[in-house]
Amino acid sequence: MAGQVKIGYLDIETSYQGSITIVGVYVPGEGTRQLVGSEVTSANVLEIVAEVGVIKTYNGDRFDLPVIKRRLGLDLKSLYRHEDIMFRCWKHRLKGGLKSVERQLGFVRETEGVDGMQAMSLWAAWIEKQDQPALDLLLHYNREDVEFLEKVDQKLSQLDAVAKSVNL
Repeated sequence: MAGQVKIGYLDIETSYQGSITIVGVYVPGEGTRQLVGSEVTSANVLEIVAEVGVIKTYNGDRFDLPVIKRRLGLDLKSLYRHEDIMFRCWKHRLKGGLKSVERQLGFVRETEGVDGMQAMSLWAAWIEKQDQPALDLLLHYNREDVEFLEKVDQKLSQLDAVAKSVNL
């Protein structure tokens, strides 16, 4: 992998109050790392993206990165190259949230049906009742978010190649 830029697929979850509850980063070939609750600090976020050259998100330009900047004072866009793959999806007429795009591409999640609102409810159940199954489901959901980002990214690259070959 010498010479290749490492990609980190990043996604956050938030509480009803808007605080960051989970930061997940998936680096292909290395796995997923997640920060939970009090572990979500600017220093820890920088640590889990330290070896990454490019951060990729879905709707991160409008949600994930501004929330990280506002809540942690950490401007990842000024430190890393960033690609919001949502805009590449739009070029291929793939609209909607990440889960909708995944379904349009034929991907099926184990956490099918869980969405951002339920993620906030799961966090509330963890905080209020120490509901371990709720936290486990939330972590699984976030893990699928970041790992499916790579699948969508790869599919977009295939679609880009087809579109390029047609336009030659």
